[in-house]
Amino acid sequence: MEFLGELILILIATVLLGQLFARFNMPAVIGQLLSGIVLGPAILNWIKPNDIISIFSEFGVILLMFLAGLESDLDLLKKYFKLSFTVASIGVILPVLFIGLASMAFGMKFLEALFIGIVFAATSVSISVVVLQEAGKLHSRAGTAILGAAVVDDILAVVVLSLFTTFSHEGGKQGLTNNFFLNLLIEASYFIVVWLIYKWVAPYFMKAAEKMDVNYSVAIASLVLAISMAWAADFVGLSAVVGAFFGGLAIRQTPQFKEVNSAISALGYSVFIPVFFADIGLSMTFASFIKDIWFIIAITVLAVLSKFWAGKYSSELFGFTKNEGNIVGAGMVSRGEVALIVAQIGITHHLFPEDIYSSLILVIIITTVISPFILNHFIKKESEDNRLA
Repeated sequence: MEFLGELILILIATVLLGQLFARFNMPAVIGQLLSGIVLGPAILNWIKPNDIISIFSEFGVILLMFLAGLESDLDLLKKYFKLSFTVASIGVILPVLFIGLASMAFGMKFLEALFIGIVFAATSVSISVVVLQEAGKLHSRAGTAILGAAVVDDILAVVVLSLFTTFSHEGGKQGLTNNFFLNLLIEASYFIVVWLIYKWVAPYFMKAAEKMDVNYSVAIASLVLAISMAWAADFVGLSAVVGAFFGGLAIRQTPQFKEVNSAISALGYSVFIPVFFADIGLSMTFASFIKDIWFIIAITVLAVLSKFWAGKYSSELFGFTKNEGNIVGAGMVSRGEVALIVAQIGITHHLFPEDIYSSLILVIIITTVISPFILNHFIKKESEDNRLA
């Protein structure tokens, strides 16, 4: 099977390049991302994106977000909900506004430019989670604010996408029906179900699994719950990562969460999560780099600044220090899989010119690759300032 050889290459490359970057005190995830660029069409062309890698990648991001929810302090998340909502709201508005206007300046039609802005509206918190975990900052005020903002951000981006496709009469059906407001009602109902699972279902479900004489029954039960919630989120028109994250939160408040964390971490970080990061790099190509260079530079700068400013200044309004504000801003920069999904919807339904698709993918990859550098820089700066204080 050809895929087995590709999997071997991906796992070896992600470990070796991850170790190389770790040696230089940089996040290992950067090496994992670059492994896909090196192995893929951009450089060696040994591995091309394919359906099996995509399936592994999708499961990897679901596991990653499930682990993020599993390691999140819900009380702390509730405490900073207003901040998270503010950061997310501004973090959706600024990219749509700035990037939309810039796209029009490069000759795009209004609806095309608006959709390109929507592509960069959602934050991919997956990579920020890894950097925060490596730095021991996932449970900090800034880390919790990033997680909360990313969840709200993803929901808002889906709503904006639904609004666009509904009122512009472009694209395919979003959600279960052709009625936008009915879709919103269905999506709102999903969160009522999530609350019921958190409050009642998860504790009894995990307790029942613990009584079974089956190896890893608790871990299997947690996966069933998380994947079910991810599938349900996708089914009603939300992103699957939202469901996976809430699945982790539901398991977090059960006595079994430490056992689950240990088992799922081993499963995820040994295979699926490295494939997810490599898959992002596999999407990169330099084919349109020269022709669209100024468009790429302009959109990249605006994509980074719009999210960074939204996170930084919003969090400072809520009493965060300058360093914490910088960390929140940096943690919101990465677009990753969420933007790739939205871009794929756009090209499938002809919502923007096909000849700029590869340029958009390149900008998404660039923001994803530089995000951990920026985040790691501000985390180190905060640590140095705390030592000197």
